[in-house]
Amino acid sequence: MTAIIFNGALERNPLSTSGALSAYIAEKLKEYGVESKIFNLADSGIPLFDTTLKKVPNGVEVMNTLFLEADIHFWLSPLYHGSIPGVMKNCLDWLEISAKNEKPYLTDKKVGLVCWADGVQAMQGINAMDSIAKSLRAWTLPFSVPIARAALYEEGKPGTISEVYRNKLDLLIRLATTGMFGRERM
Repeated sequence: MTAIIFNGALERNPLSTSGALSAYIAEKLKEYGVESKIFNLADSGIPLFDTTLKKVPNGVEVMNTLFLEADIHFWLSPLYHGSIPGVMKNCLDWLEISAKNEKPYLTDKKVGLVCWADGVQAMQGINAMDSIAKSLRAWTLPFSVPIARAALYEEGKPGTISEVYRNKLDLLIRLATTGMFGRERM
């Protein structure tokens, strides 16, 4: 089983919210024996979606291969003005190049959703990602993790994810890797 951790934030700092969440999920997946790759949108070189290009850009080819080969996806996004960043949606739009595959887009992939906000509106980002994932023929997990960023870290321990959110992320990872009822890994 393989997983992709899609970091939809334009942050390169490993100590950023997206960096901390990506690292935590990757480490937990490793404990479950799941090979994972972190796809950092900020480093991907994905151009604006353009169906008139004669040649698909290399970064898009790489992204499509990673996304299509992964069994499980974890999408991580900040909430920007009521939704996910436009560059994240733009990246996902490039899955259009898989439209003629036998299993196009993200057919039958499992997707876990995580969004954080400075207020309590992170669920708006979850809803946006849920709609996009389903449009791409993926299955979103029945549990997601909306995060109020003020409560994400342990008090007095910068960069250490709080127990509340560790428990939520652990449940999301368990659901993705073992199925809804904790059965053997798929």
